[in-house]
Amino acid sequence: MEKIWLKSYPPGVPAEIDPSQLRSLKQLIEMTCHKHADRVAFIQMDGKLTYRELDERSRAFAAWLQQAGIKKGDRMAIMLPNTLQYPIAMFGALRAGIVVVNTNPLYTAPELEHQLVDSGATAILVLENFAHVLQAVLPRTMIKHVLVTAAGDFLPFPKSLIVNFVVRRVRKQVPPWRISSAIDFRSVLAAGRRATPQPVEVTSEDLAFLQYTGGTTGVAKGAMLSHGNISSNVLQAEAFLGKETLGDLGTLLTAIPLYHIFALSGNCMVFARLGWTNLLIINPRDMPSLIADLKKYPCNYISGVNTLFNGMMHAKGFSELDFSALKITLGGGMAVQQAVAERWKKATGCVLTQAWGLTETSPAACINPTGAEFNGSIGVPISSTEVAIKNDAGEDLENGQIGEICVRGPQVMQGYWHRPDETSKVMLPGGWLRTGDIGRLNAHGFVFIEDRKKDMILVSGFNVYPNEVESVAVTLPGILEAAAVAQLDEHSGEVVALFVVKKDPNLTEQDVIAHCRKSLAGYKVPKHVYFRSELPKTNVGKILRKALREELRGS
Repeated sequence: MEKIWLKSYPPGVPAEIDPSQLRSLKQLIEMTCHKHADRVAFIQMDGKLTYRELDERSRAFAAWLQQAGIKKGDRMAIMLPNTLQYPIAMFGALRAGIVVVNTNPLYTAPELEHQLVDSGATAILVLENFAHVLQAVLPRTMIKHVLVTAAGDFLPFPKSLIVNFVVRRVRKQVPPWRISSAIDFRSVLAAGRRATPQPVEVTSEDLAFLQYTGGTTGVAKGAMLSHGNISSNVLQAEAFLGKETLGDLGTLLTAIPLYHIFALSGNCMVFARLGWTNLLIINPRDMPSLIADLKKYPCNYISGVNTLFNGMMHAKGFSELDFSALKITLGGGMAVQQAVAERWKKATGCVLTQAWGLTETSPAACINPTGAEFNGSIGVPISSTEVAIKNDAGEDLENGQIGEICVRGPQVMQGYWHRPDETSKVMLPGGWLRTGDIGRLNAHGFVFIEDRKKDMILVSGFNVYPNEVESVAVTLPGILEAAAVAQLDEHSGEVVALFVVKKDPNLTEQDVIAHCRKSLAGYKVPKHVYFRSELPKTNVGKILRKALREELRGS
């Protein structure tokens, strides 16, 4: 196939990357800790972790895991928000060849139980605040090692007294033949420092992560991401962003949870390789705290989802921030709305660059050239990546035609863990991945998403894409956020229902409909408008349309 997108690449961006430059994430962390030893790697509130300390502590953690009998290929769950313990534990596990199972701390007991049982994890590191959820499911899992930590354990605060209480409670609840160790994280590192880690060979084919996905559309599945998948994506992002754009060492904001693939690969891995300082935000919904951190540590790179940027711009104190050092703002995880992108550019002087990918692509697949004005596209396929628009039969469509976006490249997952049936549904012959996103490719190789296949609204046989309706709606000054979903209708099958969070308390349903009618064909105009104080979102901030559809259908 002709790679028409190559002619739209910025100068210096290669068509292909050389995967041999980075064979594993073990190699990544060991090289960068040696090269940037005295640089600050991570900041959490007032706590700082240098690359030298990251090297020492992750090595100690790897040694403890080996002493505990956890072998290469075994699975370990990490149930933490953005704390300093996360990179220590994650890189330590990877250095020992252990597969990391990233776990959302906000999981309910059934969600946690499914993930632990499905992955076969035998160890877990959990924040004390969420240990009660783990306790509820522990006897029905294969977990034998429970490690507990507190958010402030590596900050200049007094050591948490709760951790030891939680550890004692776990030991008391579960019979000793079920749990080999229940221990606090500080003690783990202390013991690991007294041990010598055994050498482990980690190759590009070895699994690095079981990254669970699909929880919003059904039972969560573990995407098998190898060291080669993530390492290739790191090289791809590095090549596309370009050293000239990134410049010297800098600081980046990570408000997205590190257990999410966007922040894990695009923030943690990419910028660890570059030796940058990563400013971790535990709770991005705490806008006063986020703004205070940005004021203290001006950032050169900020990534996030549309709702984060929108929320930041409406937060008190945002207008007082200094963005003179900001070089790149990257939006992904959900569609970036043009109105938000325009306001961001005006407020910060920096273009909000849209990128796209999925858990199954480690995650980056397409990025817009940085600095180019917002064009509504998700960008062009990055180096060593191909995109094709296919119909339901898997046949290629002509440029400009709308179909399912399919991706091929070294970052595409190995498949779903123990789910060959689900893997066969998304993997086509030749290594092509069905993404579930509907879109088109223009003559210059830019990819445009119309919407998620499962979110599309069918009005009297006409396709309506929620992104289009939402993008129009939020240009009305009285609207803060909006989500369009299908509502059943006896005449047209489905109609558009719009859920709205107001900025203007006087806004009415008629105001919203009249505004949309100015820019949308009649069948695309919302027939129903529902006002809410907030919209349901994922842990990353992506609006959950599925929850709104279920609300309408009473399920």
